[in-house]
This record gives sequence, structure tokens and C-alpha cells, in this order.
Amino acid sequence: MESKRQQKFARVIQKELGEVFQREGSHYLPGVMITITQIRVTSDLSIAKVYLSFFKAISSNQALLSIQSQSREIRYKLGEKIRDQVRAVPQLNFFLDDTQEYSERMDRIFLQINKDNPE
Repeated sequence: MESKRQQKFARVIQKELGEVFQREGSHYLPGVMITITQIRVTSDLSIAKVYLSFFKAISSNQALLSIQSQSREIRYKLGEKIRDQVRAVPQLNFFLDDTQEYSERMDRIFLQINKDNPE
């Protein structure tokens, strides 16, 4: 369970990091829209787990690897934006948010079940 402090800090990071990706996302991944779906922050606020989804990416895994390889630059840009609001800029760990793919897969399974069992 996250504390109010962690939740507030995560919202600040999500807002500012979203602006970084909006302004400079084409620099990191040309032609791909990057969306931050969720951020989880450790209790000491030193590490932020950033869950991303990619639109128009040929491979989400390749896009994630590209973002991970540029995480130092992204953290620096985030630090420029939030340096007056926080004591230390957290380490950013990027993960792929596959919620949409999971949801679509479950929908296909339910459709198949309904097709096989027409009661």
C-alpha cells in the first residue's frame, strides 16, 4: 500500500515525465507515441518504476530497450523540471505495461468460449 506521500510524488513524476516524452519523444523513438500508464515509487522515494505503453511501435520490447538505454538522459531532463520540488531525483526503471494486450487476449478467450458453448 502506497502512502499519500508516495502517491503525490508519483503524480509529480508522471506529469513532468509525460511532458518530457511529449516534447522530446520523437527524439527517443521517432514516430512512436509514448504513454506513461503508471508509476510506483519506493517508500524512500529513491526508485520510480515507470510503466510505459507504446503506440505505433513496430516492437514494444525494442521500444522499451531503446528507452532503457537512454534512461540517464531522461532522468537528467526530469531532474531539470523537478529539482525545486524534490530533494533527489529518483532512479528510473522502465517497464512495459501490457495491460491492453492482456485485456485483448482475455476478450478473445471469452469470445472463443462463447462460440464453443452456444447456450
